[in-house]
Amino acid sequence: MASTISLLIEGMTCASCVGRVERALKAVPGVAAASVNLATERATVRGTADQAALVAAVAGAGYKTSPLQPSASSDEISGERKQKEQRRLKRDLILATLLALPVFLLEMGSHLIPAVHTLIARTIGMQTNWYIQFALTTLILVGPGLRFYRKGIPALARFAPDMNSLVAMGTMAAYAYSLVATFAPELLPPGTVSVYYEAAAIIVALVLLGRYLETRAKGRTSEAIKRLVGLQAKTAWVRRAGGSVEVPLAEVVADDIVDVRPGERVPVDGIVTEGESFVDESMLTGEPVPVLKAAGATLVGGTVNQRGALVFRATAVGEGTMLSQIIRLVEQAQAAKLPIQALVDKVTMWFVPAVMAVAAFTFAAWLLLGPSPALTFALVNAVAVLIIACPCAMGLATPTSIMVGTGRGAELGILFRKGEALQLLKDAKVIALDKTGTLTEGRPALTDLQVLLGFERDRVLGQIAAVEERSEHPIGRAIVDAARAEGIALPVVSSFESVTGFGVTAKADGETVQIGADRYMRELGYDVGVFAKTAENLAAEGKSPVYAAIGGRLAAIVAVSDPIKETTPAAIAALHALGLKVAMITGDNSRTADAIARRLGIDEVIAEVLPDGKVEAVRRFKKEHGQLVFVGDGINDAPALAEADVGIAVGTGTDVAIEAADVVLMSGHLNTVATAIALSRTTIRNIHQNLFWAFAYNVALIPIAAGALWPFWGILLSPIFAAGAMAVSSIFVLGNSLRLRGFRQRPPLRRP
Repeated sequence: MASTISLLIEGMTCASCVGRVERALKAVPGVAAASVNLATERATVRGTADQAALVAAVAGAGYKTSPLQPSASSDEISGERKQKEQRRLKRDLILATLLALPVFLLEMGSHLIPAVHTLIARTIGMQTNWYIQFALTTLILVGPGLRFYRKGIPALARFAPDMNSLVAMGTMAAYAYSLVATFAPELLPPGTVSVYYEAAAIIVALVLLGRYLETRAKGRTSEAIKRLVGLQAKTAWVRRAGGSVEVPLAEVVADDIVDVRPGERVPVDGIVTEGESFVDESMLTGEPVPVLKAAGATLVGGTVNQRGALVFRATAVGEGTMLSQIIRLVEQAQAAKLPIQALVDKVTMWFVPAVMAVAAFTFAAWLLLGPSPALTFALVNAVAVLIIACPCAMGLATPTSIMVGTGRGAELGILFRKGEALQLLKDAKVIALDKTGTLTEGRPALTDLQVLLGFERDRVLGQIAAVEERSEHPIGRAIVDAARAEGIALPVVSSFESVTGFGVTAKADGETVQIGADRYMRELGYDVGVFAKTAENLAAEGKSPVYAAIGGRLAAIVAVSDPIKETTPAAIAALHALGLKVAMITGDNSRTADAIARRLGIDEVIAEVLPDGKVEAVRRFKKEHGQLVFVGDGINDAPALAEADVGIAVGTGTDVAIEAADVVLMSGHLNTVATAIALSRTTIRNIHQNLFWAFAYNVALIPIAAGALWPFWGILLSPIFAAGAMAVSSIFVLGNSLRLRGFRQRPPLRRP
């Protein structure tokens, strides 16, 4: 049976590492698909392959790995490992810098400042100077720099060079040449005796600086996950043996009765049984306004109780809570590979071998054609090519933006269940919307009540509601709910009778109450013409009026409908502002659908369709307009959500709809659709910026490092500056990705 296995990969440093691990995993029998993410340092493998075989394959490629279990503890273990690595890098960076600084001053100082050269010659002498540089550089290479040789040399031996191989070859070439110049100068051609200890030492220090800053920045890209994990309560007050006992969260089981005190986090998901309080659900929905919770209301673990006390029955614990599921969804989206990554993968597969070929060509060209001392020029330029061409920035360009973008989306109540939706959303041409539960509240409600002179509104509503309480019609239920919400007491009802196809009649407060459509009123002899204008307006809005007669006189006109969500008009306007065509696909009757479409400014309507009809409508819109996004919330929306290029489920909808969707809106508000599209466009634009920098950097600087400017302006790029430029490229990409953390919900600009 096919399954999905997650692995934590240690030791990856660049894009070529990612390709190497992926190829190793895909070569294992039974692997259907494998995806490796440099930023998260994780591999996701689907298929029937044995876990031990996968671990062995990764080890064979030269990397350490361990299974990753879907739990908060695994996140903590991964975080601890990264913090340990960061501390180790910081220690090695400080040591390398302290040792490299005197090497740099002794060598470059004597070149740049004549007085320093004279001072060294008169005191310790140039040979002793080289001995000191040799000792300090050796300490750097066998200490902080040993990591590059431990990984880079074996990778070379496997004919699978990576970034470590480039650094190892570059520093070793400079060090070995200096070693010969120091201890066996007679082996070198006349005029070429010189040392480059400072290049090897400073390169190690600069590469370590880049990796340290990279590790810190990578930690910041995953802060959304850390914050989500941090929302989980550590303990819960559970009622045991007649009292409330504080227990670790892991000991809470389903059906436990849990107390939540004012100011505490809700520990697990549940249903309120006692108490009333406002609860801050912003971590779930992105909405800042607290929500009132009373008996029967649902609670989500991680939300914050305000001033009141609540008692609830636990319904989901551990990995079953909504917060745990959100964490898993965000992790899956962050680990996903977008279609745009395919180009990067193709390039980086051959990048490091190509760089080595360029370095070899550079060395040969300078040795054969360069000015004297040709060997020195050949060595320096070949080392510069090896160091500057590290593909770190290429490997980080896409995954870091995805991590920050999807994390920011989660904070705004937008969950990308499938990472590729992040790229596909930006190209949307048409947004197709379900009506019930998406544009509207999804439940009937009393929207209109107009009474004639001589009647009191509250008394009329109470009498109508009292009679309708005996009815099982949804319209009647909405009227009853409205009366109770207004605190109106319902009178005693007697002599209830249902007139099939017409309406109902009963006695309430001693008066005869008759409720039904216009034909029922005419049957009873009442003239409904007095409400003609009101009825016309209601019909234009897609509402069906109901009339009530009390005590033998026409008393009121009532309308019940599924009200449009308060946020819907602004949401439709925001989608239009993004340059999108907006359509509605619904199973409701055409009159109601057309009325709602007119009110909201929806461009096209398809009504009275069954679930398979929705799928056909989606296909038609895709063919006519291009990339389509479907937004729905019900079971009958699941096929259309799956058929759309991107399916967006309203988080208040059914589990089936959410499972079929690519994106989930936790707030249930349609305005977050425009936010999701704006976030998609911003994130993909950020990825394009990163990729442009990563590729432009290498395209521009590799020729310069090889000496392309020397014939024209006599300019060469020192290996030290090459190492600095390499570090800056990765930091630029990471810094640019982190800008996405500042993405805000704001009115979108019209697309050009």
